[in-house]
Amino acid sequence: MTVPEQLQVLKALQVLDRERRELLENRQQLDDELAKLQVELDRVQEMVDSLAGTIAERQEERRELLGKLEHERGLATRAESRLPQIKTQREYLAVLKEVDTAKKQIKELNDQIAGKDRELEALHADKGEKDAELAALDEQTVARRAEIEAVAAELDAGLAEHGRQRDSLTGQLPVALRKRYEMLLERRKGLAVVEARNGACLGCHMQLPPQLFNRLYVAKEVQNCPHCNRLLYLGEQG
Repeated sequence: MTVPEQLQVLKALQVLDRERRELLENRQQLDDELAKLQVELDRVQEMVDSLAGTIAERQEERRELLGKLEHERGLATRAESRLPQIKTQREYLAVLKEVDTAKKQIKELNDQIAGKDRELEALHADKGEKDAELAALDEQTVARRAEIEAVAAELDAGLAEHGRQRDSLTGQLPVALRKRYEMLLERRKGLAVVEARNGACLGCHMQLPPQLFNRLYVAKEVQNCPHCNRLLYLGEQG
């Protein structure tokens, strides 16, 4: 393969790799969007789960209060039932105190239970809102995921085709030249082959030594820019 033919392959390979780089960036954007959708879905789900956990805790606390309330009511009932049988003033006053203490405890427990009921009502309202938000977000995510996966499939098909074309092009280059190209592609952010025009490299925009620029006309070997090391081809001169 002549040097001009090698340069044509390199130019075609560079165009292909820039397209491939753009396809990969677009593909990554889709993956990033999917990840963000999942993060948002997980965030709302975590809030729903947290509210459900808090509701369960408050319900257990309410059950415990109800148990205590039932116990205190039993104490009060038993104490009051003893009053008609009491014969001494001292014992009567002691039992009245028991009844009074139990009733105070009953009132306090009823207040605590009412407070739990208000808290549970607010928690259920919050959870209802988050459940609705989660359902809507899940529906939107499913729809958007389907759209993203359809576009991703097209991009993957394009990448596969670029891969086949790339294999065909790189297979035409000498091994040493292919390695030079691959190294520069990685080091120069995807731009390894550039035009030389009017005595300058259009990759780094530095002036080329006149002797090197003149060698581009002869095309006996592929030249590198002495400043950025990119591979040079001669473009239209102004």
